[in-house]
Amino acid sequence: MAKNDLISGSIWDEYSNQVIRRMDDPTHQGEITEERAKELGGKLIIADFGAESCGDAVRLYWCIEEGTNKILESKFKSFGCGTAIASSDAMAELCEGKTVDEAVKITNIDVEKALRDHPDVPAVPPQKMHCSVMAYDVIKKAAATYKGVDMESFETEVIICECARVTLGTIQEVIKLNDLKSVEEITDYTKAGAFCKSCIKPGGHEEKDIYLVDILNDVRAEMEQDKLKEAADASAAGSSTFDKMTIVQRIKTIDEVLDADIRPMLMMDGGNMEIIDIKENIPFYDLYIRYLGACNGCASGDTGTLYAIESVLKQKVDENIRVLPI
Repeated sequence: MAKNDLISGSIWDEYSNQVIRRMDDPTHQGEITEERAKELGGKLIIADFGAESCGDAVRLYWCIEEGTNKILESKFKSFGCGTAIASSDAMAELCEGKTVDEAVKITNIDVEKALRDHPDVPAVPPQKMHCSVMAYDVIKKAAATYKGVDMESFETEVIICECARVTLGTIQEVIKLNDLKSVEEITDYTKAGAFCKSCIKPGGHEEKDIYLVDILNDVRAEMEQDKLKEAADASAAGSSTFDKMTIVQRIKTIDEVLDADIRPMLMMDGGNMEIIDIKENIPFYDLYIRYLGACNGCASGDTGTLYAIESVLKQKVDENIRVLPI
């Protein structure tokens, strides 16, 4: 089931409250003047970075205490969309109080995670994930300006996409974190492969040592091995982990069982079903569903069909699931 089926297609529901708050009222937007830097007893550093892909740009201001290299104050100005403003605001906040060497370790993944309301739910839609990459790059630019070195000297990882400056580690983490299954999804989340496309697969105008298709295959294989190990561990322990899952994970787990065992049966008769919500009502998990197509209004929806759905979920997911049509 697509996410839009669960959230009624509202694009705003794909943004975290943190993002919306920072769009409307960024806490670190503004500039640091030379006078302000002197007042704080630090050195003023100004760095600019622009994303050619979308025209967004960000200017980062740091006031650095030279004896300790500590960032006393961090501000930004962003010329771009609301997501770029929110990402830049979170980035500036993450920098403040850190040393320059600590700040350059902040990644675009750190910025995006800082914008989340829930650890397992992305803060922005996939097509807006690249905004945090710009925040990541301007930190490197500011640090390079302060230290008098090239930005590249801070790159400790392999760069896979030179156009968007996306590293191997970032791509691997994004695939795992968001359960990505295609190169197109990787591009949506990171903008890797969005421009010259040489990093997607062999045959582009520039030869690479490793391509997005290779990374995706390797990480997916690793994830499958991890799943098998987790399943084996859970089986050996003789216990279910459903009670420890987040709501998103529970819905995903149930959806997978429905796709495999229930929906094909319903679709044969012109029907279907969708999940509306799941609520914990100790010791039960109340799953609210809506019948679609021919199933909507069918008499067996409250009897035989309902019993079949509930029985399968009790057997394959958790014995305390109750299915409630609405």
